Amino acid sequence: MSSPMSASNFLEALKDEGLTVVQVGDWRTHNRNHKGPWGPVHGVMLHHTVTKGTARTVEICRDGYPGLPGPLCHGVIAKDGRVHLVGYGRANHAGLGDDDVLRAVIAERRLPADNESNTDGNRHFYGFECENLGDGKDPWPDVQLEAIEKAAAAVCRHHGWNAPSVIGHLEWQPGKIDPRGFSMAGMRNRIHERLK
Repeated sequence: MSSPMSASNFLEALKDEGLTVVQVGDWRTHNRNHKGPWGPVHGVMLHHTVTKGTARTVEICRDGYPGLPGPLCHGVIAKDGRVHLVGYGRANHAGLGDDDVLRAVIAERRLPADNESNTDGNRHFYGFECENLGDGKDPWPDVQLEAIEKAAAAVCRHHGWNAPSVIGHLEWQPGKIDPRGFSMAGMRNRIHERLK
């Protein structure tokens, strides 16, 4: 069980991992904490945005859209590898997912199939939205994949977690396909190597 790190520690962890970080507005206090608790935190969740263009992507992830207010994540990982911090605290990114998956993340063991939506993921996961159309054709530049690896590893390193604490939205909530275009097993291998 881990309490969320402070916003300052989050920023420092990302920079210490070698990331270029862009701070967007009042990101430190922009959250959905009035809708419920944030924490204890147990892992990192990765998403793709289904958007094109970094400025518009960051705007959507910060502000949200009708029916889903922002922030929609903590950080947006752009095609150029920069991480744009858009919120900190509870964020509308994970939604309801499978309690068996959460137990597996906490135990850092193999994930079961996600077949339920009965647990509040926004409470328990850091979220990174990764700029990509998610159509299986939009490329994932090497610099972006490296930034995804570094961002997830930074959070894991701070909390003393290992690579199995990093999951994709598709592993959490039935019907989700993100992130599409790289495998979560492959990304966890990269994160494992980085954390050695």
